[in-house]
Amino acid sequence: MRILSGMRPTGKLHIGHLFGALQSWVNLQKEHESFYFVADWHALTTHYNDTDEIIKNSIELVKSYLAVGIDPNKSTIFIQSEIKEHAELTLLFSMFVPVSRLERVPTYKEIKQQLKDRDLSNAGFLIYPVLQASDILIYMAEGVPVGEDQVYHIELTREIARKFNYLYKEVFPEPKPILSKVPKLLGTDGRKMSKSYGNTIPLITNENTLKKMVMPMITDPARKRRTDPGNPEKCPVWDYHKAFGINSEDEAWVKDGCTNAKIGCVDCKKLLLKNMKEKLEPIWEKYNLLTDNYVKDVIVDGNKKAKKIAQETMEKVRSAMNLDYSFLKGTR
Repeated sequence: MRILSGMRPTGKLHIGHLFGALQSWVNLQKEHESFYFVADWHALTTHYNDTDEIIKNSIELVKSYLAVGIDPNKSTIFIQSEIKEHAELTLLFSMFVPVSRLERVPTYKEIKQQLKDRDLSNAGFLIYPVLQASDILIYMAEGVPVGEDQVYHIELTREIARKFNYLYKEVFPEPKPILSKVPKLLGTDGRKMSKSYGNTIPLITNENTLKKMVMPMITDPARKRRTDPGNPEKCPVWDYHKAFGINSEDEAWVKDGCTNAKIGCVDCKKLLLKNMKEKLEPIWEKYNLLTDNYVKDVIVDGNKKAKKIAQETMEKVRSAMNLDYSFLKGTR
């Protein structure tokens, strides 16, 4: 099965991205042909007037992909805007996708409400699900690892594939969402993890910074004092324990210590820090060893592989739509 997914280069990744997507990508590449890209055009849908850092963020994103274990020998890593065929396919799809259909996309309304400080009246923001469909279908992807909030987009992609195949010729497969169980991780302040709240923990950091972010984390509100009993299931820190891995002995220690007030929240967080360091330190080390030249070579190679497939797909699309003017080549 061919897999495709991507992320927007709108800033540094946090640990939510590790468990929400990247960990799944690493596992999928072991058994499937995988394509992972930097969605820089998608970033423009909400940040069209803020492009100073987009190239820097794109390189940083690829570097993070590599650090967590995305293997360029197993996966194709590329930059979306370097493959111009994405734009051509988006234009062609937009000819038969109704505006009313795009206005019903749930995330269209949600993001407009969340980002009231940004002007989202642009056409690019409205048609970003069409661009997303092009990203997927141009590589004939059959599986797309996504969170539950993105399943609707995959269904729209399937609709677009069906409509194209019906109107013109059978070209595209109908991709399916690949859902993985994502641990519930709240931000350090107990709210939803979000860069806009400033409550995220960066994926790439160091032990001292990690400690400064973890130790003040909000815990079970019932434990106002060390002697107050608590409930691990109501504590955001417990969700982090489950995500980063906790052995049965330590699990019993935390549950007994918390519910019977035998340990304080600081003791619990010290154990979490130890487990977080064990998981994250290899990522930090690999990240620091990656040179800029190596990262750029990975992108160049990935762009070449992606472009070849995208060009082959567009030849089929143009032929199906009776837009193949290749017979003009070589004429005056």
